[in-house]
Parts: sequence; structure tokens; C-alpha cells
Amino acid sequence: MSRSPIILALDTDSVDIAGQWISTTRDSIDIYKVGLEFFLKFGHDGLRKLYEFGDFELFLDLKLHDIPNTVKAAVDAVKDLSPRFLTVHASGGAPMISAAAQTAPDISITAVTVLTSISPEVLTEMGIESSPLNLATRLAANAVSAGATSIVCSPLEVARIKEVTQGKALLITPGVRPAGSALGDQSRVMTPRDAITAGSDYLVIGRPITSHFATSPEAMASAAKEILDSLS
Repeated sequence: MSRSPIILALDTDSVDIAGQWISTTRDSIDIYKVGLEFFLKFGHDGLRKLYEFGDFELFLDLKLHDIPNTVKAAVDAVKDLSPRFLTVHASGGAPMISAAAQTAPDISITAVTVLTSISPEVLTEMGIESSPLNLATRLAANAVSAGATSIVCSPLEVARIKEVTQGKALLITPGVRPAGSALGDQSRVMTPRDAITAGSDYLVIGRPITSHFATSPEAMASAAKEILDSLS
């Protein structure tokens, strides 16, 4: 099991830069998130190249969302990469989540509830008459009952979801920003320490760490260590 609760988002279109981020922060981070953009550009070969920069656990954030048979085939196509976490959209429903879980029982199928970029106003515009908290909680409960073993949710919803899922799933929270950091495209956020206190098991963090690489690798390593130290 990972010793660090930080998951670093490798949000870059360069395999080499992503690899340097891994080697730079490996003392503070064990799990690295690769998203859809990176995977579509570099595929399986790109991910295998990342392992040349150091051993780590993979969070494969593809947010699969389709009919059950299509998601089953997609999971089957990536399970040889042995990600620790593989994301699907919780809104895809129980049959889809169950198909993913049954296809890769050794991978933690990770259900994404309500994106942290979505505000209550956006939900209303979409015709969804529910708060992010209520919607995320219902989606999480349904996903866990269908076989998901991890949940992605805003830190603002993590305490309620932990209560509802009764500890049956790991809770992973993006939308985490150290005090004073820019929000970027996030809407529902919390500081790393507050998110852990609320019940988060893992924190997805990107720019508050990766932006320091432009200054120096040492500055980036220091930023990662500072966040990690703030959690103890």
C-alpha cells in the first residue's frame, strides 16, 4: 500500500516532462495520475516509458462512460497496464460499473461522482434538480453496490460519502488546493489538510506542485514535500 496520500496529476503533453516530474517527486509521492489527453496521445507505449523514470503506482483516469459491453471491452484493453485505479463515470449506472469490476477484479474500479469543476448553478442549467452533495452521495452509494472499490468526489462531499459507503471504498478527492493557491478550473475545493481531516484517503494534486518545475526540479520536490509534511 502507498505510504503517501498524494496522487500527482501528470497533466502534460510530454512523456519526458511527465517522467521528470515522477523522478523529481518520488520521495514524497507513490501514485501518479495519467488522464485521457495523455493516454490518447501516447497510449500503452507512453505509459510504459514512464516506468523508465522510476517505479510507481498508476491512477489511470479515463472516466469511461458507455454501454456496459463497450466499457467492458475498454477495461479489457487497458488491464494489462495494471493500474491500481481505473476511473469510470458513476453516472454510467450499476450495470456499466459492474461490467468494469467483473472484467478487472484486481483493479480498483474508481467511480467519479460529480466533477469538481461543476457548481450547483451548472447542475441547474443541466436540468438536474439536486445539490452536488446529494447527487454525489447517491452516485457513490450506487457505484459501491455495483462493485466500485474507490470513489472520486469533491472534498466537500467526502465526509457524507464516507458515512454512506460505510468504509467500503477508498475516497479520492481532486479539488485540493493549498491555502493561497489559484483555483484554476476547480469550483468546489478544500486545503489538503482539511480534506484528509474530512475523510479523504487520497488527494489528487496537480498545478500546486507541477507549476514549480519551471523554477527548478528542487522547487517542485520541495513543494511536494511541503504538502506531504502538512498532512502529518
